[in-house]
Amino acid sequence: MSLLCYNKGCGQRFDPGNNLDDACTFHPGVPVFHDALKGWSCCKRRTTDFSDFLSITGCSKGPHNSEKPAEAVRPEVKTSGERKEIGEELKPRGDPYIIQAPKPLEQIHRPSGDEPLVRLQQKVSSSLRQALEKMKLDDNRHTDKEDGDEVKVGTSCKNGGCSKCYSGPESNGEVCKHHPGVPVFHEGMKYWSCCRKKTSDFNSFLSQQGCAAGSHLWRKHNQGMKVMPCRFDWHQTGSQVIISIYAKNSLPELSYVEANSTTVNIHVVFEGDKEFEQKISLWGVMDVNSSVVNLMAAKMEVVMKKAEPVTWARLDLPSLPQGQEQGDAKQT
Repeated sequence: MSLLCYNKGCGQRFDPGNNLDDACTFHPGVPVFHDALKGWSCCKRRTTDFSDFLSITGCSKGPHNSEKPAEAVRPEVKTSGERKEIGEELKPRGDPYIIQAPKPLEQIHRPSGDEPLVRLQQKVSSSLRQALEKMKLDDNRHTDKEDGDEVKVGTSCKNGGCSKCYSGPESNGEVCKHHPGVPVFHEGMKYWSCCRKKTSDFNSFLSQQGCAAGSHLWRKHNQGMKVMPCRFDWHQTGSQVIISIYAKNSLPELSYVEANSTTVNIHVVFEGDKEFEQKISLWGVMDVNSSVVNLMAAKMEVVMKKAEPVTWARLDLPSLPQGQEQGDAKQT
């Protein structure tokens, strides 16, 4: 009969008659939640996504454990011997911690969205500088090794939406299914401008089959920047909202973020010739002068200081119904 393992991070069923010393991979520590980061006290990995936290592989091995841990004993509450009047409230000692709920949108004072945009201060990490220097060296080596128009096996097609790779001269005769348009991201929906098949899931967007047929493009011929989709998410603390754009090796001289109190325009150029743009009308209000952009090797972070220490219900401002003003978000 199989039993359930109660080791942290395992949760699998096992045969007690075949329980080896290294059968279980688990976490001997405890969960740690701090500043929107989640992890285990026994290992160093941290993440902001709860599902990713649940999938962190254990850092220790041992036999499975079928003993359910005892529930924590609640401390006994003792009251003074004084008699309480009926209806009198029992007040806890000290100041209780109050969790503040998000303010309704109509109660938040919103400055005009027509304020001039200011370019946010930019900080470049040492890891990004090292990655960019390595890219320059690699580009110089590839340039020296290129021989005419020869295409190497394994080269991916540069047409948008095509995932085919060059496997030999026979690949030139294949039909390339691709998207001749550009990616569009608007109000949580993602689609190509050429076929407008909308989806909210990023992986579904990437797997959409091309709407045009043609020949593969194995090498770019001075086509300039190529608009590319980028995964991005956000989280918040009591005083900040952080947007993470997962664009590797962004170029500091070409990437920037412009913002006013209620709008953020993100422009990232990464991996040499890829470009990503996103405009967000913020749900809350930010302090532009205290906000900053951090450029790292794996991503760009837009760290926005909240104008008020309140919880944002979402990142972007929902579309306002007709007859509602954008400036103060109140019905007329």
